[in-house]
Amino acid sequence: MAATALAGVALTALLASAQPATATGATDSPRVPSGVNAAFDEAAAAYDVPRDLLVAVGYGETRLNGHDGLPSQARGYGVMHLVDNPTHRTLDLAADETGLPVDELRESTPANILGAAAVLRAYADDLGVDIEGQDDDVDAWYDIVVEYGGASSDAAARLYADAVYDLLEKGVEAAVDGGETVVVTPRPVFPDRGSLDAADVGALSADYPPALWVPAHTANYAAGRSSAIDTVVIHVTQGSYAGSISWFQNPASQVSAHYVIRSSDGEVTQTVRDGDTAWHARSANANSIGIEHEGWVDEPEWFTDSMYRSSASLTAHLAAEHGIPLDRQHIVGHAEVPGNDHTDPGPNWDWNYYMELVGGDPGDPGEPGTPELDFPSYSTLRSGSSGAQVNALQYLLNQNGQDAGTVDGQFGPATEAAVRAFQTAKGLGSDGIVGRQTWTALLSAGAQTSLGQGSTGEAVSRLQRALTAALGRTISVDGQFGPLTGQAVTDYQSSRGLDADGLVGPQTWTALQAGR
Repeated sequence: MAATALAGVALTALLASAQPATATGATDSPRVPSGVNAAFDEAAAAYDVPRDLLVAVGYGETRLNGHDGLPSQARGYGVMHLVDNPTHRTLDLAADETGLPVDELRESTPANILGAAAVLRAYADDLGVDIEGQDDDVDAWYDIVVEYGGASSDAAARLYADAVYDLLEKGVEAAVDGGETVVVTPRPVFPDRGSLDAADVGALSADYPPALWVPAHTANYAAGRSSAIDTVVIHVTQGSYAGSISWFQNPASQVSAHYVIRSSDGEVTQTVRDGDTAWHARSANANSIGIEHEGWVDEPEWFTDSMYRSSASLTAHLAAEHGIPLDRQHIVGHAEVPGNDHTDPGPNWDWNYYMELVGGDPGDPGEPGTPELDFPSYSTLRSGSSGAQVNALQYLLNQNGQDAGTVDGQFGPATEAAVRAFQTAKGLGSDGIVGRQTWTALLSAGAQTSLGQGSTGEAVSRLQRALTAALGRTISVDGQFGPLTGQAVTDYQSSRGLDADGLVGPQTWTALQAGR
């Protein structure tokens, strides 16, 4: 009993010390408590914000994980996702309202929570919402939650705010750092949506009828396609579902994906039409469809069965619609797309289960999708070589009908036999050593697609790799046929006695595929 009484006295002292900053910034910075529950309680009391609403906003954004101060895709920080991007600056507003340093607001969970409460209160004041004496009436705070989300369209704004109110209705129970559990008791909610009550979040996708349609900003994707769709790329949002949809509507983001899938129930929203080119995977944009999954790569709890099943149904539909093979060479992770530096979906994504749900071939779990194929130069490889370029060699040999065995980065007898067989088939010297000619033939293998200035897609990337090997100089692999690629083509054609027109047709492809 004595310990409880002392704890109560200490908490009272903390609450008494936390006075909200006014619009003029005249008051001192509030004191930041320790402990997550104490932080929510004090922040709510300090800024007259409903405590459960504050928790629901944070849980909807991050599941109350601060990610060690690292930013989300939309540059949001901490458990409350205080944002610092060109069009939404809740982090700066939190600093202004609390007087706390930006670094502390990013990295300290209690400070982050306090900053979010200050932002919510500032929005309430700016909107002129009469919330006096309603600090426990969550229904009065709907428009304020909308402002916190920063969405640029009514549909995305309602998705964001409704997600918070769904959590209030269902309740929250979250284990957080320090061994605490943060709880929100379920309650009936009747939010006043105002003008957003008429926002159409029920519009369905024309490409995939089970999906909602909330379009990305036109500055974040390219209309139309320059290549046939033959790949599905699996992503993880590094942020929340509604927040990611909102980010794709922000013209400053310069990113998008075709679909976004919610963790809790597998809800799907389409943001870019299948026939348009979303900006999600660099070299694979032209020929792929990108599917974002709500969550973070290092937190497996986001990858729910509902999400897996919903995503697999979508991928199976896309495969049937566009003739995409159901294998791990055509259903790939973002990390497996050449020329990308991302790690998603990461080691916690269950590829075997996903491919089983899709109804495809999971492949050897030791052989994920396409390994790295893009290198500034291609080394001479022989028996005993090892490393990333051997992975690329083995993958390409297997793709070209030669059995190099498991892609394990070790140049052993099976790989050597496959090299010799490939060299014989191409009329090259069958010495089992992979030099310029063998690399050029392997890297260029495939359809002889006509290419020229302005062409994009995987065929251009294939050309750029082959020219890097053939010319012995680095040609940037970005899937874009620009002036530098055009010059490399001309140089190659001139040096091989071909018509030096800078256009890549059957004559140039045939020379490359012969290892010339």
